[in-house]
Amino acid sequence: QVELVESGGGLVQAGGSLTLSCAASRSIFSRNTLAWYRQAPGNERVRVALIFTSGTTVYADSVKGRFTISRDNAKVYLQMNSLTVEDTAVYYCAVEPGGSSLFRIWGQGTQVTVSS
Repeated sequence: QVELVESGGGLVQAGGSLTLSCAASRSIFSRNTLAWYRQAPGNERVRVALIFTSGTTVYADSVKGRFTISRDNAKVYLQMNSLTVEDTAVYYCAVEPGGSSLFRIWGQGTQVTVSS
């Protein structure tokens, strides 16, 4: 069973930046599409960024131009700039189904809180 572990969350002022990282317990990233999701209190979990094995990226409109997803064989990253209070949420990395995984694999989540 693969485990994903996120790090880098915390408290930041509006306008600030954070970089999230996600590592896997065994080598799986290189063969799969990876993503970052977030879930704010009372809201559904939504995808904010996606990166294919080719390096092609897709972003939600709400973060386009502010967030950057990147990857190497060991980790997936989410660079978050110009943060707003609306970005406050628990952020989850995921291995997307397809590739070598039949199912979506979730990390445990990391809290990002943006203060005004």
